[in-house]
Amino acid sequence: MIKIKKLMVKFLAGMACLGICAGSSPVTAMADETAAPEPLKAVYSTYQFGQGWNPYVRDNMPCLPAAGTYIIGMRASLENQPEGMSGTIAYKVNLSGSGWLDWVENTADSNQTDTDMPLEAISVKLTGQLEENYDIYYKVLQNGAWTEWAMNGAEAGASGVGLKIDGIRISAVVKGGGEPEESLFGAIDPNRPMVALTFDDGPQNGVTNRILASLSANGGRATFFMVGSRVPGHAAYVQQMAAQGCEVANHTYDHKYLTSLSADGIISQVGSTNQVIANASGVTPVLMRPCGGYYNAASLNTLGNMGIPAIMWSIDTRDWKTRNAQSTINAVLNNVRDGDIVLMHDLYTATADAAEIIIPELTARGYQLVTVSELAAYRGGMAPGHVYNSFRR
Repeated sequence: MIKIKKLMVKFLAGMACLGICAGSSPVTAMADETAAPEPLKAVYSTYQFGQGWNPYVRDNMPCLPAAGTYIIGMRASLENQPEGMSGTIAYKVNLSGSGWLDWVENTADSNQTDTDMPLEAISVKLTGQLEENYDIYYKVLQNGAWTEWAMNGAEAGASGVGLKIDGIRISAVVKGGGEPEESLFGAIDPNRPMVALTFDDGPQNGVTNRILASLSANGGRATFFMVGSRVPGHAAYVQQMAAQGCEVANHTYDHKYLTSLSADGIISQVGSTNQVIANASGVTPVLMRPCGGYYNAASLNTLGNMGIPAIMWSIDTRDWKTRNAQSTINAVLNNVRDGDIVLMHDLYTATADAAEIIIPELTARGYQLVTVSELAAYRGGMAPGHVYNSFRR
C-alpha cells in the first residue's frame, strides 16, 4: 500500500487536486475485471459566484449553488465510457448579457468564470460513436421549478427573459431508452423532513450488511464514511452500497487525524481511500469526514484544494463508547430533527441492532432517509473546504 500512496501523492501533486478541481477531470473508476461493465454516467460541476467550483456530482443528481450565491459556469465529463468507443460530452451555456457561448467539451470551463453574470440556459450533446449509442438528457432548476428534460443539444432553460439557472441535472441513457428514472430524486419531497444517517469506520461483516438490508427494506439510504484499509477485504459491501443508492464516502486510509498530517499526508490518505473505494464500487467519493472530528484551517485548505467538503454531525450517538443498542436508539429518536446528520459506526453489533429499530421508526415518523449529498442538494448545497454539521431549512 506504500507504493500506492506514493503514486497517488505524485499524481495528485501534478493535477493539484483529486480530479475535481478546476481544469482537471474527475477520477475514472478502475472497475474490477470480473465485474459487469458499469453504465455510462455523466459527471458535472457548477461554478458558484464568489465561492468557486462545486464538487462534481454524478448522473441525475442535482448540482445546486450554496446559499447566497449563484451559477456562472459549468463543466462536465463522463465515467465508464466503453473501451474503444469514440466521442465525448460537449456543452455550451447562455450567459446573461452575452448570449450563447461556444461549445466546449470534457471538463473544459464553459466560460472563463471571471464574470458576475449568471447562466440562463444550457445545451449538452454527445459526439462521435457515443452520440450513436447514447442519449444525453438534462434539465435546469429555474424560477423555482425543474424544467422538463431536454436532450441531445436542445436548449434547457429560458434565455433572454432575465431568469437565472439555480441547478443542473445531467444523465446519460442508452440510445432510445427514454427519459432517465426519477426514482432517486423524484422520491424525495423537499417539503417533507429529511435525515442523513451516517456510518463511520467500516465496512464490517455482520454489521454493514444488516444496516444495508434494513435501509433497503424501508426505502432508505445512508452515507458510509469508510476507512480505506478496510475496503479491499469487504468490497462486496461497498458494491452493495452503491447499488442501493447509498453514498460511499471517505474516512482516510488508516483512520488518521487530519490535524496530525501534512498537506501531502492528507492527499495520500484521502487519495488512496478514494481510489480503493472507486476500485470496489465504480464510484469515487466526493465527501470526507475528519477522523475524531479533528480539523483545522490548514487541513480544510487542503481538502478545499482537492474539491472536497468536510462533513461533521449534529447528533452523536456515541455508539463507539456505549456499545449499547438502546442508548444509541435513544440518542437518535429522542433528539432527531429535520436536517440532522446522525453519527454512528458500522463496526459494532449493537449499532446494527439499533439501526434495525431506528431506520423503520424514522420512516414511520415521516422522515426521508437520504444521503448527505442528497440532503445538501435540497438545502443550499456544499462548497469545498467548508464544514457542515447539518442542513436545516
